[in-house]
Amino acid sequence: MPYRSNAAEAWLPDPQPDAGQTEIPLDLLPPSSLTQPLWRSLAGNLRDTLAPEKLPPLELTSRPVNVGLALGERLRLPWFRTVFTNIGDVISPETLPPLELESRPVDVGELITDQLSHFWWGSLLRNLADRVAPESLPTLNLTSKPILDIIPKSWILLPLWSEVVDTPKVFYPDKPKTADPARPVNLQPAALPAEKRQALVEALVREPTAADLLRDIRRSRIRQRIWIGLATAQILYMVLAAAGKL
Repeated sequence: MPYRSNAAEAWLPDPQPDAGQTEIPLDLLPPSSLTQPLWRSLAGNLRDTLAPEKLPPLELTSRPVNVGLALGERLRLPWFRTVFTNIGDVISPETLPPLELESRPVDVGELITDQLSHFWWGSLLRNLADRVAPESLPTLNLTSKPILDIIPKSWILLPLWSEVVDTPKVFYPDKPKTADPARPVNLQPAALPAEKRQALVEALVREPTAADLLRDIRRSRIRQRIWIGLATAQILYMVLAAAGKL
């Protein structure tokens, strides 16, 4: 049943003007179907479904060719159908009619796929044969006139100054720096007496932020020892399992 929607009609190109017209009207505006309301589009689709337009029969100017099963139908087939089809093609292949060539065949020599399927010594012998006795080719017929001067004589080619100037490289000595002599830096912290150290620890404990910091450090050390213990146990288990297998 022929079917043609309004949207398809809207996108069809305008008919070509007559040859007598000198100016061709150019309309780049979008079609009016893009701005029509939803109810009008639904009504048009229902009308095309219930009472489609009667079109003349299709006239084919080319000879139809039987392509077999369409690609979409072939992709929708289940996998077992394709397996059985492949087995049937191997056991009893389809007998095809002789090939009809409508153009004049041209000898292109050996195909690239055939060249790649050869072994390496075949290509080596072929290269040696081409070196010893190369194939005589006909004279090349040039249809264009050769260019004598690629660069016009009116051009002036100036080299770079760095390519023309050739002088020895001179390195000037660096100026001495007048700075104060470096002083030794003591990186070791000063040792606090026991009384001041105890007072500092008590002050840190009294402050909530310092207490939280000390608690987090203590917990991180506990977690570190737990993880190290688990890793050591796993290593021992793997070593004992390997020794038991041996």
